[in-house]
Amino acid sequence: MTATLLRTAIPLLLFAFCGVLNAAQNTAQATLRIVLPMIHPSAQEHAHYFPQLLRLALDKTAASDGPYVIEHYQHELTSPRQSAELKKDGVINVMWDGTNPQRERELLPVRVSLLRELNDYRVFLIRADQQERFRAVRALDDLRQLKAGVGVNWPSADVLRRNGLPVVTSINYESLFPMLAVKRFDYLPRGAHEAWGEQELHAKDGLVLESTIFLHYRVPHYFFVSQNNPQLAERIERGLKLAQKDGSWDKLFNSIPAFRRGQAEINARKRRVFELRTDDLRD
Repeated sequence: MTATLLRTAIPLLLFAFCGVLNAAQNTAQATLRIVLPMIHPSAQEHAHYFPQLLRLALDKTAASDGPYVIEHYQHELTSPRQSAELKKDGVINVMWDGTNPQRERELLPVRVSLLRELNDYRVFLIRADQQERFRAVRALDDLRQLKAGVGVNWPSADVLRRNGLPVVTSINYESLFPMLAVKRFDYLPRGAHEAWGEQELHAKDGLVLESTIFLHYRVPHYFFVSQNNPQLAERIERGLKLAQKDGSWDKLFNSIPAFRRGQAEINARKRRVFELRTDDLRD
């Protein structure tokens, strides 16, 4: 009788154990849902790099951390709104942007620079009839006679102000291009990876690239997540470092035409470089 009970009980126990094991595995491998901001129309050429890079990092960690899906929020968000939504665990859970002290207080940065030196060199979008005016700029004091256009909470806004360069701000990135065209300000500083694609999109409005000047200042570009999600930050950082190590990040980076164009402009060393201070922005 005892042997019969054992023969009955053992399969039941094994079945129950397998069920518990499968449940634990399913929990561990639950699909991670990533929601990113919509990419702005004027950023289409360069900004698709960031979701591709994030996907690469998550692929590198899928075996250990489980599957994922990436979606884009279906409405445009201004830069301040992106930060606000991320801070409150709202409609997005990952964003990318330049860093500054306020952003790092409110959000959790993944401290791996996404753009290397490309975002440190800024060229100007200007109106086509202003080339000679900018060609005459020989020092920062000359540039201080002109107004820059920037997003209201871009880290660049603080850098320019702290260096005595007048700024006009907009809450909406897309609004900056028509504002420049109608003379609300004189130049729009853009990263070396951004400017050429944006100029092509807005050439019909009479906007061109200024041909003689680089502004240089270091504002690292990071992925950011909510402070309530350190596990996600750790996974992204680990995946990025794995992609660095095996060369797959380099392959992606070098595949972006806008990045190659910007790097070529930096390497050519034909522009005057104006250095801006950022050491007093670490409050």
